[in-house]
Amino acid sequence: MLEFEQVYFHYRKGQEVLRGVNFSIQAGEFVSIVGGNGSGKSTLAKLMNGLLLPRAGAVRIDGEPTSDPHRLQSVRQAVGLIFQNPDDQFITTGVRDEIVFGLENIRVPAAEITDRITQALRAVRMERYADSAPHELSGGQKQRAAIATVLAMRPRLILFDEATSMLDPHGRADVRRLMQELHRQGLAVVQITHHMDEVPASGRVLLLDQGAVAFDGTPGDFFASTDLESYALEKPFAVRVHEALGLTGSLSDDWKERAAAQWKN
Repeated sequence: MLEFEQVYFHYRKGQEVLRGVNFSIQAGEFVSIVGGNGSGKSTLAKLMNGLLLPRAGAVRIDGEPTSDPHRLQSVRQAVGLIFQNPDDQFITTGVRDEIVFGLENIRVPAAEITDRITQALRAVRMERYADSAPHELSGGQKQRAAIATVLAMRPRLILFDEATSMLDPHGRADVRRLMQELHRQGLAVVQITHHMDEVPASGRVLLLDQGAVAFDGTPGDFFASTDLESYALEKPFAVRVHEALGLTGSLSDDWKERAAAQWKN
């Protein structure tokens, strides 16, 4: 579905942000992209849906390059982007109007718009806030409204760029549950995060370091084989418990059940 082939990108010539990045994401995957500050994560996100174009190499959606100006609208429909700060996504003065604005931009027939609004708001449990203004919503509610705006466009991949980093623990948990639910429904989900506790929920991890992919594999292998401190990353709570109890095997090997058994002994 989404492919990066030898992608290079710089904002200033001679100061590369991404260097020869290669990976692909298939329909229905749940992928976490991690890395220290300045590793290129947010630049990668903007390349995924055509907000930025590679300086060299190619980013392709369904085999077609994002650099084709005739395909830009279909690229942004296929890959929905949720920003770190939900306020950055609001253009209008109400939740319903925000969804309508996006649908009109992609020329959805007027007869379909009402149904799409209803379905999107129901998916994020925001029906009662359809007529609310952004300033009336909590941080978590704003983020769910932003997700509804993207869902209404019916993308096949949703990219969350540090989407929980500005939320309180309740709001973070709410958005994390929603990511997992969208993935269960068949959408490809990519989360860019610095919260390592969010990573075990995904099926795959990409680690960026100095603009290149330093790891591509399962969360269990990632936590077992990677020195997180060398990348300015912290071990998640689940891994710390796993290690403190002296459990063997990877994190994915039913660590919760074995941890509980250890406490009973």
